[in-house]
Amino acid sequence: SVINFQDLLEIFFKAHDPTTINRQGADMGSQYRSIILYTDNTQKTIADKFIANLNESKVFQHPVITEIKALEAFYPAETYHQEYYQRNTEQPYCRAVIEPKLAKLFKA
Repeated sequence: SVINFQDLLEIFFKAHDPTTINRQGADMGSQYRSIILYTDNTQKTIADKFIANLNESKVFQHPVITEIKALEAFYPAETYHQEYYQRNTEQPYCRAVIEPKLAKLFKA
């Protein structure tokens, strides 16, 4: 099935901290930045409005600094990165980082 863009944004903002620059928890670097890559102007408009609403509603203690940028190219991850959690549920990273995020999403 296909998830609509609005629902995808809901999940995206529940699953990470969009208020930190180049960081998610203990993980640091530009690869950990909060970014939305849109494929058309409709998605850009929806993302802009969604973030404005989050900031106006003060959902987070700090302003959302998520970058919004046009998708220029898509490169699939290496096979060993794909479905990582499903194949490595017992790994410490999965237990410490991914499981709490999934629990939070399923609780919401």
